[in-house]
Amino acid sequence: MMIRKLVRSGLMAMLHLISSISVAAMPGWSGSEIEHGKLVGALPLLGEVFHVQGLALDPGHVWITSVDHAGHRAFLHVFERASGRFLRRIELTDGARYHPGGISLSGGSLWVPVAELRPDSSAVLMEIDVRTLKVRRRIAVADHIGCVAANGSRLVAGNWDSRMLYEFDLARGSQPVRVVKNPSATHFQDMKFAGGQLVAGGNIGWLEGTLDWIDPATMRVTRSLKAGTIGAVRPFGNGGPITGEGMAIEGRDLYVLPEDGPSRVFHFRLDA
Repeated sequence: MMIRKLVRSGLMAMLHLISSISVAAMPGWSGSEIEHGKLVGALPLLGEVFHVQGLALDPGHVWITSVDHAGHRAFLHVFERASGRFLRRIELTDGARYHPGGISLSGGSLWVPVAELRPDSSAVLMEIDVRTLKVRRRIAVADHIGCVAANGSRLVAGNWDSRMLYEFDLARGSQPVRVVKNPSATHFQDMKFAGGQLVAGGNIGWLEGTLDWIDPATMRVTRSLKAGTIGAVRPFGNGGPITGEGMAIEGRDLYVLPEDGPSRVFHFRLDA
């Protein structure tokens, strides 16, 4: 028993040390990888976040959702993109719904799902004005929703582990127009519309995930990249699969937020 405790203690200390080493101090660092991707750098976020759920970027800001499990509270955090400086935080808790998910920017709106922390439950899709941070619209969904991608009036949302994908056309109302099975084995945690495709990231297990491109018309996977881990893997540390939590993409530039606080936004450049 004593030997097992010593081994476990040593392992946890080692993982903590690894996860605390900055990318800047390791120019040849290859401890985390994404297929056909090269690590460019990392932006430390200078403010508190809880268990990270979603990431979105605009030219001036980093938008993050996180859940405070101990307090049963949902939060949206805003940081300055250039410096990582904390700007603002608002609470999104909605009664029994305190689990925010993967998020998406479209026009002047940020879309955020907030759900009960159990499958087959309930959620609300919130449309938040990015200038005022006021809620513009709320759409009730009779399922746990863990992520959402937005493109104008079109939304695609994944339920618990993204086993099912709900498609909304807001021009036709607030009810889903289509519900399809996830074409991938990956549990999507964050998804975005990019380049006419739906790009979704998530985990397969503690040590791996994928980044998938999906044709929105057919809901078929057209490309898939394998991903490893960053830092120590939960629950021993505060890291995890690269694509396991927050993810954003701008052309060939992939940004991921796999750590709980203190958090870093990792920047990868993908092959063409």
